[in-house]
Amino acid sequence: MPWSDRLVAAWYAPHLTALTLPLTPLALVFGVAAALRRLGYRRGWFAVQRLPVPVVVVGNLSVGGVGKTPLVEALARELATRGWHPGIVSRGYGRDAGHDEASPILVTPDADPAAVGDEPLLLARRGHRVAVARDRVAAGRALLAAHPQCDVIIADDGLQHYRLGRVAEIAVVDAVRGLGNGWLLPAGPLREPRSRLATVTVAVLNRADGVARDPRFAGALTMTLDPGRLRRVDGRALPAAPRVFAGRRVHAVAGIGHPQRFFAQLRVLGIEALEHPFPDHHRFASADLAFGDDAPVLMTEKDAVKCRAFADERCWYLPVEARLDPTLVPRIEEKLRGSQAA
Repeated sequence: MPWSDRLVAAWYAPHLTALTLPLTPLALVFGVAAALRRLGYRRGWFAVQRLPVPVVVVGNLSVGGVGKTPLVEALARELATRGWHPGIVSRGYGRDAGHDEASPILVTPDADPAAVGDEPLLLARRGHRVAVARDRVAAGRALLAAHPQCDVIIADDGLQHYRLGRVAEIAVVDAVRGLGNGWLLPAGPLREPRSRLATVTVAVLNRADGVARDPRFAGALTMTLDPGRLRRVDGRALPAAPRVFAGRRVHAVAGIGHPQRFFAQLRVLGIEALEHPFPDHHRFASADLAFGDDAPVLMTEKDAVKCRAFADERCWYLPVEARLDPTLVPRIEEKLRGSQAA
């Protein structure tokens, strides 16, 4: 097992291990630096930039995938049905190093994932207005200039981007992995301490795997990720029910923050696949999908946007929809309307 994988496994152990214990002094330094940075924005030592429309930030305390992007997509869709005109900004993680991360880019459905990132491209292909930049304030301004009808901005993964002013914060927590050993980086998976959850507008527990609710998150709302019909990556076939692949030899690839969630989801659907995990935001090539046979290759929608250019008839992806707690959107709307009245 690579060292990085062993470290992640140690982060999600119940207690500190021989691998993470020596890293605790660095975690304490990281914690002090993070606290001072946040204090600086709260006290006005660093300037907070506010966009002319309200901003809702969706993020998480831990590194890795927790289901933020499906929640962002569902929130934007729900707000649109209620008469809002949402836009989405993101840093665009996973972009190739050769691309300019400072200048804002408006993401179109036919954009290069290497230039804009896989998650922003997924959102654009779902029909949303999206802009990416390292500076989310600049991304928001570019989005509003191109789409002046936008009246709310959703920031995908911006919880620690304090320079961007916001009227509401949603923190997503993975129900299976929780907050790991509870330590900050690099001794644990946390970017900020657990106490930060008490300051957000809403904490959302992603119960995608159907596990029992963790009593430590008793005040959190819940969401589930509901799978749809499998779709061919090249778009040249009708969607297929998951049962079509049950009992067959199937390969499953996942270049996401928590590949095991995808593999477990396939098992729930009756699909026992040969598992091929890749690092988060992995830049796929055709060789990654060459397994020496003609068996179907199943992947996430996030990975499909990166494989579309070379995927053949073996390649299918499983779209998911976030099913939100019915009280979530009204609570966010209350914050949005309150900001307009202020």
